[in-house]
Amino acid sequence: MIDRYLIPPLHKLLDKPAELLVNRAVTANQVTLVGFALGLLAVPLLAAGAFELALIAILLNRLADGLDGAVARRTRTTDAGGFLDIVLDFIFYQAVVVGFILSSPHEHLLAGLFLMLSFVGTGTSFLAFAVQASKRGLNNPHYPNKSMYYMGGLAEGFETFAVFILLCLLPQHFVMIAWLFGTVCWVTTATRIWAGFNTLKADN
Repeated sequence: MIDRYLIPPLHKLLDKPAELLVNRAVTANQVTLVGFALGLLAVPLLAAGAFELALIAILLNRLADGLDGAVARRTRTTDAGGFLDIVLDFIFYQAVVVGFILSSPHEHLLAGLFLMLSFVGTGTSFLAFAVQASKRGLNNPHYPNKSMYYMGGLAEGFETFAVFILLCLLPQHFVMIAWLFGTVCWVTTATRIWAGFNTLKADN
């Protein structure tokens, strides 16, 4: 919901670290892969109940997710890099929820599955519209540097990140938070389907 407002200041904040990486011949894809590996460390840490350490892994993953784009802007953005970034992001989001489920399977399973399914809704509605928007050459005014069209909604990257932080800090409330945020994700999915369908219908 507020990603569009956070992206410009984040770009400025990450410019200097990105410059240092570029000067050391580090590529955007390398940053993406390292960030993904760090993010996956959260799964066994969550399963073991080491929520503070898992939070560090999640924070490092999100830092890398910002840095890879900053490095790409200083070198060259590519469709292949954008594809890799998006796929690994979606795997990471699901993996974190799996970690929370494994931390207490009996208590967390149902709410965790609901949250994972809601991520499928937001992800598929996002990607399906992006494919059609690309075919039609629709402009993406809020995210001009992204490799594909980004649809907005109540639950975007920042909100998901904030919920992951909250879950790590308050793991005892996983069930309640998962049900609530999953519902927000389904509202996002519904609005994206409505907006996407009508936008594409009007463009025909």
